[in-house]
Amino acid sequence: MPRPSAPDDAPAYKGWTRPGPVPPGGVEVEPGETLDGLSGRWRIFQLQKGNRFSVDDLVTAWYGTTWCPSPGRIADLGSGIGSVALMAAWRCPGAVVHTVEAQEQSLRLALKSIRYNGQEGRIFPRLGDLRDPGLFAGEAPFDLVLGTPPYWPEGHRLPAAHPQSVPARLEVRGSIADYAQAAARLLAPGGLFACVFPNDQRGRALTALHEAGLLCLHRREIVFKEGEPYGLDVFAAARRQDLPEDFEARAQCPEVEAPILIRRADGSVDPAIARVRLAVGFPPGL
Repeated sequence: MPRPSAPDDAPAYKGWTRPGPVPPGGVEVEPGETLDGLSGRWRIFQLQKGNRFSVDDLVTAWYGTTWCPSPGRIADLGSGIGSVALMAAWRCPGAVVHTVEAQEQSLRLALKSIRYNGQEGRIFPRLGDLRDPGLFAGEAPFDLVLGTPPYWPEGHRLPAAHPQSVPARLEVRGSIADYAQAAARLLAPGGLFACVFPNDQRGRALTALHEAGLLCLHRREIVFKEGEPYGLDVFAAARRQDLPEDFEARAQCPEVEAPILIRRADGSVDPAIARVRLAVGFPPGL
């Protein structure tokens, strides 16, 4: 999913016109880094051989800002290099965004991207642990909380080759349950939590939401390739205490939306994901 910008950063890319504002730029690429296209004309700094943004980030930002389209305040948990936060900020230009990330090298890249895109006045990253009960102490609650938790407990998969990617893959600093608990603490009344998790661990994600006092309102499957079982689920949940009694049964929650296919069997891009890509300022890829 990550794509380099056209060499001249032209306003169009393969027939697609980049939407949105032109960033001020002025931040240099250092050795071992790349500067890649993100949303519209916004760009993001990444390590060439480290953790890079992916379809997981794209669908989380898209799903959260679709079901909570006009948040005033957004929080991104385990924000990494800032891809989800930046995409959400691009989609919701009136929102203030706060992030928390435990890795200094990822936070450094996020700060560079925020400066490059001219968003220092409304995206506020911090170094910290999302499991800290005092996280964002003194801050107002959030209308939208986003999270892309790691997928596997330590020992269940091999660690990533680059140390920056290990916490994005393995639960060394929190699980889906920790993300859900943090979201429940941080949400404003009536707020929404959106996250992503593998479709073969759907039960684990739904249990984490339930145990945190969150009700899954919407769920949508993201299928990587036609005919192959493995993919992702994106979830949108709210605090049960903010909803009427028996809402889950009466509203038939969660709503299970039609799956979104990324690649057809022949490898071509499916129109469903092309429309999602457009919504977050990506070229459709068709």
